Amino acid sequence: MWDRARRRVTVLYNTDYQPGALDDRSAVQSAAIALYEAIGECGMERELVGIDGVDLWSTMASLRARAPHLVFNLCESLLGDARNEPVVPSALEAIGLPYTGNSADALELCLYKERAKEVLRRAGVPTPEFCLLAGEDDLAAALAEPLDYPYFVKLAHQDASLGIGAQNLVRGPAALASVTRALWRRFDEPVLAERYISGREVNVTLLGDDARGIEILPLHEIDFSSIDERPPIVTYAAKWDPGHLDYQSTPVIPLRETPAPVLAAIIRVATDAYRVLGLRDFGRVDLRIDEDGQPWVIDINPNCDLSPEAGAARAAMRAGIEYPQLIRRICDLAWTRAGDLALGAL
Repeated sequence: MWDRARRRVTVLYNTDYQPGALDDRSAVQSAAIALYEAIGECGMERELVGIDGVDLWSTMASLRARAPHLVFNLCESLLGDARNEPVVPSALEAIGLPYTGNSADALELCLYKERAKEVLRRAGVPTPEFCLLAGEDDLAAALAEPLDYPYFVKLAHQDASLGIGAQNLVRGPAALASVTRALWRRFDEPVLAERYISGREVNVTLLGDDARGIEILPLHEIDFSSIDERPPIVTYAAKWDPGHLDYQSTPVIPLRETPAPVLAAIIRVATDAYRVLGLRDFGRVDLRIDEDGQPWVIDINPNCDLSPEAGAARAAMRAGIEYPQLIRRICDLAWTRAGDLALGAL
């Protein structure tokens, strides 16, 4: 195993951003710089490298020549498209460099929400009923069904709550048709409509993998108590616009008092989802808890924000894990996996 003091880590982040989502370049770069500094605090050598889709293979050739011991992958899109998120890990695998975070296969599975939900359903992990609306024929079929409204409508292949507003909670066929068509026009991609689960929304941050053990960090939930007449959902503005009322009235707080059986069910469902989808190193599972205390998986984030102010770092801090320690743990998980692979090749 490498001497940590001599380990060299390249922090790799994307510089071509997704239009209309997280398009503040300073925020993305600031997160990369914070992580770069944390790696330095751990006593490791490091460098910061930006990448875009145009220069993908020249950047990979340069990385291969420098041969860092580890690439810390922060890339969430490429060429301004979140659907290219698996490209960077695929390229890193092609040139034989170990990297942090989830594999290209796991990222792609979670990116296509309908596929992830089918995998969860087949494994018996509770996730709401849904329909994929890729065109007018799909929409006509859904409108003909006696769906158990309300339904929640979202883009099928995006993250960061892109395209989500109060109108996305639909209470009947007319609203379903209107919101779906509006999303098609604006984003030109399929829409996922899933049965809305009324209740608490819980964020579960996980570290590790099935082979080495999965650790649950302290749980958090969305506080909807001051949401007034607006629907209790996390909109795009609630995540990214500090001046918006949705942002101000949906704070993330430590999980409030929860009956032991419900808490156990939250942990079990989140862990099962993480394991079934083949996640590793870090990730977040978002759940809704219905009135009977049943958790339902509503989203999986296999490449969640690792900036110091974000949810993963906040959960780690409540567990007594300082930010540099969190980043070191993730590096160590990736290094251990790389060592196991190397031993397997002997």
